[in-house]
Amino acid sequence: MVPYPPADSRWCVSESAGDHYNVASAEKEAKRLQDEMNCTPRSSVIDIGCGQGRLAIGLTRVVGPLDYLGVDVDQPSIRWCRRNIARQHPTYRFRHINLHNARYNPEGSAFDATLTLGCKPESFDIAYLYSVFSHTTEQDMESYLKAIFRLLKPAGHLFFTTFAEEDVPPIEINPTDYSIQPSGPLHIVRYELGHLTSRIGEAGFRVINIARHEETDSQTGFLVRKT
Repeated sequence: MVPYPPADSRWCVSESAGDHYNVASAEKEAKRLQDEMNCTPRSSVIDIGCGQGRLAIGLTRVVGPLDYLGVDVDQPSIRWCRRNIARQHPTYRFRHINLHNARYNPEGSAFDATLTLGCKPESFDIAYLYSVFSHTTEQDMESYLKAIFRLLKPAGHLFFTTFAEEDVPPIEINPTDYSIQPSGPLHIVRYELGHLTSRIGEAGFRVINIARHEETDSQTGFLVRKT
């Protein structure tokens, strides 16, 4: 059984919550892929911003062996996943990507138009980004969307979360009127809902479902499909 990361290094779920809660959260995300994106042992999944492997842990328990790649800008997280997940589950791979992020990897390299994440085109059925676009610039989000479009197979699914609301400016970084007090660079990147859906369409995706304020810190979940 894959161990869950130490409490002081957990992302996306409460650090103070017990292991039972965190494992349940991991399994819930895996079931999301099963129920909403038709994930099976024959699927290929790329988990961008995989952190300490929450989705991967859930998938090992719910789906079993499949073609999975987790990437993250945080090198210690990738080392933890390789040591604790990949050794037990060899079809689960993890790769460090040294891309700049003011919050998580300020010394990383800048994005460019040829972002491939080290993968061949049309390699994946599913792309998953939990709480990634909520902490990236709009320009970097657009670079990710273009890369994901290239990496997904025809009609492939993308799920991501970010802060999105109506009747706000098109994009704001660390807005002062949010329910959470911003702390540090890119803590809260908030989009106006219509502005964001336009960007999604421009990148070649069709919105399937929007779950408003149902994710961590009242983020909104977006399920889209490659057109």
